[in-house]
Amino acid sequence: MDKNNKPKYGMLVDAIKNDINEGRIKNGDKLPSENTLSAMYGISRHTVRKALSILEIEGLVTAEHGRGTFCTIKEKAKVKTNTVAVVTTYISDYIFPSVINGIYDVMTKNGYNIILKNTKNSICVERTCLEDIINIGVDGLIIEPSKSQIFCRNLELYEKLDNAGIPYVFIHGRYSQMEDKAHVLMNDEAGAYNVTKYLAELGHRKIAGIFKADDSQGGERHKGFARGLRENGIEYDPELVIWYHTEDKKVKPRTEIRKLLETGKITAVMCYNDQIATTVIKEINSMGLSVPEAVSVTGFDDSSIAEEIGITTVTHPKEEVGRHAAELLLKLMNGGTPQNDILDTSLIVRRTTDRI
Repeated sequence: MDKNNKPKYGMLVDAIKNDINEGRIKNGDKLPSENTLSAMYGISRHTVRKALSILEIEGLVTAEHGRGTFCTIKEKAKVKTNTVAVVTTYISDYIFPSVINGIYDVMTKNGYNIILKNTKNSICVERTCLEDIINIGVDGLIIEPSKSQIFCRNLELYEKLDNAGIPYVFIHGRYSQMEDKAHVLMNDEAGAYNVTKYLAELGHRKIAGIFKADDSQGGERHKGFARGLRENGIEYDPELVIWYHTEDKKVKPRTEIRKLLETGKITAVMCYNDQIATTVIKEINSMGLSVPEAVSVTGFDDSSIAEEIGITTVTHPKEEVGRHAAELLLKLMNGGTPQNDILDTSLIVRRTTDRI
């Protein structure tokens, strides 16, 4: 026995169960041989056999004569809950209520209840949300991934969703390791390209770009910005590109744009979204300058903020994103295969841009 009075065979049972629960041993996998387990855990083969016998009684493994012992988890019949979970980075402002409304309309018409959660773009909070969803048990999930530009650090939880037969659809972004999973995205690259092309057509040659570094949308919008410069004969200058993260979005964009304005290097700013555009406009005004007379500013997402202030921006098909994601999830829950939707955007010209 160990110091906690647990028999050695019990310790091996717990270790193998933990490997199964964490996905290190999957259904159909062959377990190490009795000799290997004996050496790994410093126990006798008799103790190993006893542990494997207990696991077989519990329906977790099956011993096959001459072949070895295999993980054979008996799948439980999935219980329909008529509930789906929706996880977004934020929930109560900006574009998110409209996205959720699109999901709600489709799901409620099809008899589903909705559980709403938000991560505040935190990987750790996303983990908690996924754990809760797995424990609660739902029929499906629509999720906006947190910090989607970096590698997924909750991959094992998505694998647990797969193993539990819970389909999921990504919106707005996706992790690079999971490109084969169902998703509904905007054509962010094309939207940013159109904005940059428009600014170039107004005569602007010194265009700054502000992009979010930890979300895949930031990467796509930066691609469109770079292509827009290149195809309009404007040299890409990395000194005019500002990258920020979720944690410094309230400080870095306005601080760095002030530096560029003080040097007189720019005549226009393309912003990652309307929230950043609003911050930039306030900073420009605080310097005694005006928009668009001194500097043209563009946003992205066509939020209520953009309409109120009159920001030149790019449309975001908010409710359409929600509806498409909900309809795609319904197909998956009914046995369909993963599909992808890329929704188009368009430029909306308002009063924050002008010819140079």
